[in-house]
Amino acid sequence: MKKTDKKLDHQIRARLTDVCEQALETVDGFEWLTHTVNYANVSSSLNIICVFTTEEQCHHASNSLAGQQLVLNIIDELTTLNIQLKKPNQQIQFDSEQACENQSNGNWAKHLQ
Repeated sequence: MKKTDKKLDHQIRARLTDVCEQALETVDGFEWLTHTVNYANVSSSLNIICVFTTEEQCHHASNSLAGQQLVLNIIDELTTLNIQLKKPNQQIQFDSEQACENQSNGNWAKHLQ
């Protein structure tokens, strides 16, 4: 990884950590979030996965004001880094620990592929 990529990754992590800490307080069932990215094309390849405890909580969040606010907060934080997601509705995803356990035996690396 190039030095500039490491710097950007650190900045993305810091911004997403801020979003995560706020979501832990405001979004029912929210547990954590992660991201994947290809630094050659950040705006098109950056994916953020918001993880909830259960599928029910995940589904509820995707249809709630709190879930919509979570997405807006992610977009706002990335904007401060001059990152504009090309397709935010596809690049910001909700998932659950329950789904990972059922589909991938709890192996998140496999589940996110």
